[in-house]
Amino acid sequence: MSRISTNQPLGTPAWIDLGVPDLDRAKTFYGALFGWEYEERSAATGPFTLCLLRGRRVAALRPVSAADVEGESWWHVHVATDDCDRTAKQIVVHGGSVLAAPEDVADLGRTAVVADPTGARFSLWQGRLLPGCELVNEPCTLVRNDLACPDPGPARRFYAAVFDFTLDGNDDLPDFDFTFLRRPDGHEIGGVFGDPAATASRWQTVFEVADTDEAVARALAAGGTAGTPEDAPYGRMAPITDPFGTSFSVITRPPAAG
Repeated sequence: MSRISTNQPLGTPAWIDLGVPDLDRAKTFYGALFGWEYEERSAATGPFTLCLLRGRRVAALRPVSAADVEGESWWHVHVATDDCDRTAKQIVVHGGSVLAAPEDVADLGRTAVVADPTGARFSLWQGRLLPGCELVNEPCTLVRNDLACPDPGPARRFYAAVFDFTLDGNDDLPDFDFTFLRRPDGHEIGGVFGDPAATASRWQTVFEVADTDEAVARALAAGGTAGTPEDAPYGRMAPITDPFGTSFSVITRPPAAG
């Protein structure tokens, strides 16, 4: 379990949100899957819903039109920065693009929507009243984000240049083109997965759950779809798709040693 009360170091996945065409249905699905409760808020860009676990904010839902979620849909990751405007400029310097200029989100923080050179979208998050997810790495919260892309080389160079990440191979997955991304302090923030079959570059989100098989059953009962749970090197995982076509994964990690 990790409670977050201060802004995370540069480049750390700090917040996630999701655009949905039917907010009430989304709240019902994710409430059934993760036990989330909700808090309604508004900003200059429109209303949004904060997702709460035991009263702590762990994600957000945004109403969007059905056309906005046609095709593949993914949870949108925000990475931490102490200066949103400055980091947005660095994104451009190193070959990325700014898709939505920095702006304030009510009194919670400052954000910008950006893309890396491979086209993978993400956002920046400069926390003010909200440092980001206030709970992570425990059941029903964010545990991991990884970038999957058909050409990983430019992505690796970009994230290393903008966020000063180091790049490390993964001996646990020798048959996969996977590189860990680590902050200068050595903390692993995620990884880059080279997948020649991928149709686009996407940041993929993984939520921790207490029991993967039970989570799959809850997702199916709530109107989603899911793949068969499988044991992987880091835990028991399953892919889930919500009623709007949003893909993500869940994992039950083995108990920590000691």
